[in-house]
Amino acid sequence: MEAMPYNRPMLLALLRKHDISPTHQRLEIAQVLFRRCHHLSADQILVMVNKRHAETSKATVYNTLNLFRDCGLIREVIVDPKRVFYDPNTEPHHHLYNVDSGEITDIAADALSVSGLPDLPPGMVTVGVDIIVRIRASDSLLG
Repeated sequence: MEAMPYNRPMLLALLRKHDISPTHQRLEIAQVLFRRCHHLSADQILVMVNKRHAETSKATVYNTLNLFRDCGLIREVIVDPKRVFYDPNTEPHHHLYNVDSGEITDIAADALSVSGLPDLPPGMVTVGVDIIVRIRASDSLLG
């Protein structure tokens, strides 16, 4: 995904559109997420935000990420129980995760197909399927 041309007024409008009060810290976090459009961890976001203004706490970053996720602005990508990344691309897509480098790459939704989903309980519908394909260098398996 390419970087989106979000400037500060556009980020203000985006947050307000989702009924999010645009505090200084929320704007800084949004700027890091939406200007780069990379999959970032909360710790990476904290470092980037505090490079500009060393006033944002880890708790504020986590609370803001949870708020953005709950409002549909970002997606959580949980590659394992200890590694969570935040993705500003909320369009349907999947992920390729390099376990050696920690890099996450988008896979277009139409590049994969899923068949054989289980029968759902009565009254339930499928709202999405998230696939993470984990990869590593083939020579790392030899040693």
